[in-house]
Amino acid sequence: MGRSETLSRADHRNGGGTDHCGTLPLAPTVRHLTRELWGAVRRIAITGAALFVLCVVGFIWFAARPAPENESAPTDAIVVLTGGSLRLQSGMDLLRDGKGRKLFVSGVNQHVDLDELLRVSGNARDWATCCTALGHGADNTLGNARETAQWMRQQGFSSLRLVTAWYHMPRSLLELDRAMPEIEIIAHPVFPEEVSQENWWASHGTVLLLASEYGKYLGALLRPLVERLRSVHPVRSAEAEIGR
Repeated sequence: MGRSETLSRADHRNGGGTDHCGTLPLAPTVRHLTRELWGAVRRIAITGAALFVLCVVGFIWFAARPAPENESAPTDAIVVLTGGSLRLQSGMDLLRDGKGRKLFVSGVNQHVDLDELLRVSGNARDWATCCTALGHGADNTLGNARETAQWMRQQGFSSLRLVTAWYHMPRSLLELDRAMPEIEIIAHPVFPEEVSQENWWASHGTVLLLASEYGKYLGALLRPLVERLRSVHPVRSAEAEIGR
């Protein structure tokens, strides 16, 4: 038998001369990574499904028609958030009925004064002028809350009746409560005829309106958390710069 044949048989017994020691541990590693990846995907899917169900339940709660106000006690002020003639007329009716000492209309166009507003709404100027004030500085619900809080504190008032559309009421209450937690707020929702209330799911326009308003409500709900996270990041960046 020649030397080369002897070496060939020795290589065959040793696995053909190829070193597999470095590749054998790869199989358990791949299986481990696959399990970890699949576990992460499952956790993400379960979390996503739970959030989806939570959002759907929250939307159904949000779209439920609230009960009309049944509080008879008057408040210091009546606050109307602009956005429809029914809101203003309801505020005027409440003022006429003695449900508040003053009426504040927040979010009025800069070019509209009190005389013009009363003329458009069909209310008499003589009895409403003395007790009605306009706010021109707000262009969204957060602005309404800040503007109203400033006016309430200037007047020294401690309670108000809030007039806005029923679908806008949750976000309005959230923003006003944050802006003036010391003020008692009584919700007085109005119900525009053009927005379906009972069978809202059957109206494409109403569903879109409610979905949009619900998204804004969630955004307002989460805004303090987002602002807190934003404020933490610059502080950490500044600390890192100082530590260099």
